[in-house]
Amino acid sequence: MAAGYHIGAEGAIIDASTLSRTVELADIEEAYHRIKSEVVQTPCTPSEVFGELFGGHAWFKFENLQRTGSFKERGALNRILAIPAAERPNGVIAASAGNHAQGVAYHARRLGIEATIVMPERSPLVKVSSTERLGARVILHGAGYDAALKEAMRLREESGATFIHAFDDAHIIAGQGTIGLELLEQCPEMDVLVVPVGGGGLISGIAIAVKAARPEVRIVGVEAAAVPCALEARKTKERVMVPPGETIADGIAVRRVGEITHPLMEEWVDEIVAVGEEEIASAVLLLLEREKTVAEAAAAVTVAAVVGGHVSNLKGKNVVMLLSGGNIDVNLLSRIIDRGLINDGRMTRLDVLVQDRPGGLAALTARIAEKGANIVRLDHRRASEGLWLTEAEVEVLLETRGRSHVDELVAYLEESGYSVRRV
Repeated sequence: MAAGYHIGAEGAIIDASTLSRTVELADIEEAYHRIKSEVVQTPCTPSEVFGELFGGHAWFKFENLQRTGSFKERGALNRILAIPAAERPNGVIAASAGNHAQGVAYHARRLGIEATIVMPERSPLVKVSSTERLGARVILHGAGYDAALKEAMRLREESGATFIHAFDDAHIIAGQGTIGLELLEQCPEMDVLVVPVGGGGLISGIAIAVKAARPEVRIVGVEAAAVPCALEARKTKERVMVPPGETIADGIAVRRVGEITHPLMEEWVDEIVAVGEEEIASAVLLLLEREKTVAEAAAAVTVAAVVGGHVSNLKGKNVVMLLSGGNIDVNLLSRIIDRGLINDGRMTRLDVLVQDRPGGLAALTARIAEKGANIVRLDHRRASEGLWLTEAEVEVLLETRGRSHVDELVAYLEESGYSVRRV
């Protein structure tokens, strides 16, 4: 193993120099000047619509507008630029569920450095294909991030490449902290800053930068309730490994916070909250509809926390929500949209029993039309279990105006003699 590296608690190879000191404002300022010409200074704009949802003033920081669709390239570039020239021909290697992979791949190719990325086998296809398009060699390994991390460590020992950790690295943290410097200029009136939390690199860097100038700003971290590693670390005062959990917020599905990031979060982050899967999905849809922006689930957790009431005392406050990325699989987005519409009552599925005779189906569709519902899909079945020979079952997928409209339609059909079941 190359000098200057050691094996961390998760089995990752970590540059020992990153553990010998904490990250300070000077490191973040240095990172800002180092990378500013090669990353996008993303906008931070107010949103009156979202402010009305919690009675305050909403702001969004759009890191989903970075070239690779995520904040991750800030830290990746800062780390790559810190590699000594003599070591660059050995290449770089990283483990990632997607966004860190793309950040490393993009800037490695731009700097003429070979990149190998180990990704979990269930990584979203859009992130895998995007990483490959950026010139990296992608290896799919393991069910989750931890397994991918161990494989990356093994490959690093074989190749001598520089390991670039996704979050537990001082250069990575400093690079992500440049977002905080931008926010101080873009929204000097901010009272509350809400940031997604995975391993802690993003929120640690941002918190250090913001608190140095505005210690009164309240900084809240948000993670998925299915994998609450930061919340458990705060409760127990130590880095615990939480059980694996299923979450659509794959970008923050980390089972244990970092060795470097944990004490930084304890010092600089005021609160940590967790949000559920349905809340995350609803937030993705809400952003798409009302803010006209695509956010991946790991980014939408900030909106889920604020709109869902997990962050208290926001009335009248200037609240900045960080949208950390927009790399969402289109198939998942489609399912989120469909499910969200059903939950809101703007789409509904009904099973209706009709008489299997000429005109029976036409009579049903006519009554649906009378109530202003639009048929998206219809399935007419005669062979369903439990039906009489004179009956047929019709499943209809309908566009509706909301829950009250669905209730009105169901009541009307039942009054007309139909047996109706909501699916």
